[in-house]
Order: sequence, then C-alpha cells, then structure tokens
Amino acid sequence: MTRTLVIGGARSGKSMHAEVLAMATGKPLVYIATAQASDAEMQARITHHRERRDDRWQTVEETLALGAAIQKYSKPDNVLLVDCLTVWLSNLLFSEDKEFPEIGIIDAPACFTEQRAAFLQALAQAPGDVILVTNEVGQGIVPQGAISRWFVDEAGRLNQAVAAACERAVLVVAGLPLTLKG
Repeated sequence: MTRTLVIGGARSGKSMHAEVLAMATGKPLVYIATAQASDAEMQARITHHRERRDDRWQTVEETLALGAAIQKYSKPDNVLLVDCLTVWLSNLLFSEDKEFPEIGIIDAPACFTEQRAAFLQALAQAPGDVILVTNEVGQGIVPQGAISRWFVDEAGRLNQAVAAACERAVLVVAGLPLTLKG
C-alpha cells in the first residue's frame, strides 16, 4: 500500500500523470471526483476528465465527505485516485452561505475542521493504494483579497499535511514529473 501526492499547477498534466500511475498498478481503479458542475466551464472540465477514463474505472463523486469515501472504497487490492484536493478544499471552505468580510479574519465553516481531520485519518488508515491530485497555488503572486489569501494558506497547509502522510510526492510541470519524495 502506498500513498502518492501528485501536485502541480493548472493544466500541468498532473491528473493525466496520476491516471497513468494508477493504471500501471494493474489493480482495479476507483476514481473519486470532488468537483461539482456549478457552471458550464466546470462542466467542460469534468467532461474532459471523464472522456480520458475508460470502463476500467469506477467513478465515485464526493464533494465534501472525502474521508468517508476513502474509508468506503479503499481496499487492499485496489487503487483510489482522488482528483482533486484543492477543489475539495474550496467545496468545504465555501460550503456555507455566508458573507465574507473584505478585511479581517475569515472563519472556516464548521464542517471544515471535522472533514479535514476525517480525511487525514482515512488517508493514514487506507488499506489500499491512494493517489491524490492537488494544485500548487502558492507559487504565484500573493493574492490581493483576504478570501483568496485564506484559500491559498489553507491549500498550502493541506498540501503540507498530505505530503507528510504520503510515501511519494511528484511535482508535475509542463507534463513532466519530478519526484520530490520516495
């Protein structure tokens, strides 16, 4: 059983690389999709990802309770591919209808801390291989708005926690993988 983090920027090739890693195991494939088709652009992204996967893949859609999905679907003889952690993070952070202040501390929704902890515990206890895809969002300019900085900070914290829990970590840039760990 191995845990692998595949990290990179938007359209870096990270999802494709993660799919290749998963298929190379020869094990049954479970794809946990975290995206919601909230607009036409996101629907197009989801369609693009779906079209790459053939009938070897079982697809599970889970937008919030990722830890529970990992617990349910991880088996010693399969591989889970979770795509993507930053989309899941934004689902959690913006799951409640509330007004965000323009300046000041932003409080995470009540479900955030609970779901993040459940996810990290499920990842640590998963009996099968798990490959996680995430965006590196902290290498650009510091965002101007408080909400954007909050998201970048939380994504960075999540990525650090996941990388620490994984045996392998791969950075993908321009479709080229660079092993960071393992």
